[in-house]
Amino acid sequence: METWDAIRSRRNVRAYADRPIPASDLDRILEAGWRAPSSMNEQRWDFVVCTERAQLQQLAKVWEHAKHVAVSAATVALVAPLSSNPHIKESIEYDLGQATMSMMVAAADLGIGSGHAAVADQELARSLLGFPADRYCAYLIAFGYPADRPLRPIARPKRRPIEGVVHRGRW
Repeated sequence: METWDAIRSRRNVRAYADRPIPASDLDRILEAGWRAPSSMNEQRWDFVVCTERAQLQQLAKVWEHAKHVAVSAATVALVAPLSSNPHIKESIEYDLGQATMSMMVAAADLGIGSGHAAVADQELARSLLGFPADRYCAYLIAFGYPADRPLRPIARPKRRPIEGVVHRGRW
């Protein structure tokens, strides 16, 4: 798939076919996150990849809206350092967003759907993933082949009209 088609095809997928993701495809998705830009090239992230069904089912309990994690073929936890500095926290969040989108577009390029989730229960996430006390699990990205229909460019996405979003020169 071409990059533009991958961008136009990407959608939140939360129902997955019972089909594993080949290791080479999962590695490509992870490399896309690894290659994502980050502020001053700090790369303040770690990725924990989960593919075992029992672990995915437990991981789905870290947030009430993360049920799709339990049925995913793989889920990547984005782990970052804790900071009390608001500027560093904002920078980390921005960088995590870039890594997230890079992984999601790379997945779409391979016909693999994705759906993100927040993490409310940090202690459960820490016990399941084993990350150090000076880190937190920021987000989960579930991956799998869509159960309903394959990814393809969406002709009319449910978005605000572009004319109301794009301002040229001034608001």
